[in-house]
Amino acid sequence: MARALGNLALMLVLATTAAWGAEAPFNAATFQKLLSDDKPVAVDFHADWCPICRAQEPVLRSITAESEFHALTLLVANFDTETALRKSLNVSQQGTLVVFRHGKEVARSTGDTTEAGLTKLLRTALQ
Repeated sequence: MARALGNLALMLVLATTAAWGAEAPFNAATFQKLLSDDKPVAVDFHADWCPICRAQEPVLRSITAESEFHALTLLVANFDTETALRKSLNVSQQGTLVVFRHGKEVARSTGDTTEAGLTKLLRTALQ
């Protein structure tokens, strides 16, 4: 029963992200599905204790709420617990965003908290 509910939740996340984009907690299966489907995706390596991350959060939410970014999925990865993901993407600092288009990394940024800089970064997933 729990597995069926988990699968249903994953399907709902995928359906939502496929249609409109979204912000969602990082999930490896969702990430791989988005990459294999050539969907635009960004991974935000966030830590609750990080002041840069706390500054980025409202800016990212504001940007991704704009209609221009509805096709983009922003996956928020816990910097402290997603160590395998950090290693695979060579991320050494919290506040790092890694952007993918057509299944490949196209841009990354660490520590940027400006609306202009983050907007430009996320647009690289859509071009």
